[in-house]
Amino acid sequence: MKRSGRLRLFLAAQLLALAATSTAAALDLSREDIRAFASEMEQEHGFDRGWLEELLAQAQSLPRIIELMSRPAERVKPWHEYRDHFLTEQRIAEGLKFWEEHRTGLAKAEGRTGVPARVVVGILGVETFYGRITGKIRVIDALSTLAFDYPPRSSYFRAELEQFLLLTREERVDPLVVTGSYAGAMGYPQFMPRSYRAYALDGDGDGHRDLWSSTDDVIASVANYLSDHKWRAGEPIVTPAELAFPDAADLVAGSIVTDETVESLRAKGVEFDTVLDGDAPALFIDVAGNEGPELRVGFNNFAVIMTYNRSVLYALAVNDLGEAIEKRLAARAAP
Repeated sequence: MKRSGRLRLFLAAQLLALAATSTAAALDLSREDIRAFASEMEQEHGFDRGWLEELLAQAQSLPRIIELMSRPAERVKPWHEYRDHFLTEQRIAEGLKFWEEHRTGLAKAEGRTGVPARVVVGILGVETFYGRITGKIRVIDALSTLAFDYPPRSSYFRAELEQFLLLTREERVDPLVVTGSYAGAMGYPQFMPRSYRAYALDGDGDGHRDLWSSTDDVIASVANYLSDHKWRAGEPIVTPAELAFPDAADLVAGSIVTDETVESLRAKGVEFDTVLDGDAPALFIDVAGNEGPELRVGFNNFAVIMTYNRSVLYALAVNDLGEAIEKRLAARAAP
């Protein structure tokens, strides 16, 4: 046999082996951990044991999810690559369309919470492209896989599975049809079940909190999340900065904790404009722009956005996308 023929057979065998290891499998209800979970749901929350076991019997453990969770961390993109991925003409145009179609809901949420419409639109644009990319994996499968077959974080995902079952009961949603990401995040805003139960609101007044198809609910819920995480209405988010001298000391860029203040950063040589008092929390940001280091200072509201996703680059993308869309909206309204 020629070498090329042997290589093709080898590759085919490898693909078959991979397919075999990636086949979904039903949960084994005789497992002690699964039985214990069912007992807890019955005793603590009043779920019918027979119904719950029938539901779990239809859940699938998906090896592909374990692979995705276990893969080595990808290279952290520099800011200019991260920004270019999200601040595209198409995403800005779609954000403008979303804003124009949902002006009323955005204005209502901003009036209630103080969270600007541009921030809500920025988050939805970065998270799911305004609902285009919400995930196609059944949430029951994703959470069951991670709760029972992913030991490193099984306790976390077991708690999220518990919250998911409570959520579907409360909102009268079929747990076998709800889809989301491979980690179980759901809807336009990609809320995990615990966040869904804690922060989702009924924005359209129909008696349900629907983050898959009700944009009024989605908008109200994202604003409510940020408000509950100590958003300060009327305060700035982030501002450009410069260093007064090149060897400015003791500056740590990109920390999620705003452990500096406006006054302390200025004392260390960071120059920036803000209306905030000297004791206001501040965060020094140093990221790789297209033409070299890009320096900014973030404030309390920047840190609040980071509670949604613990990444400085994420919060910058949300801010910049929202601002770009707001400018486009203003330009369209101008005479």
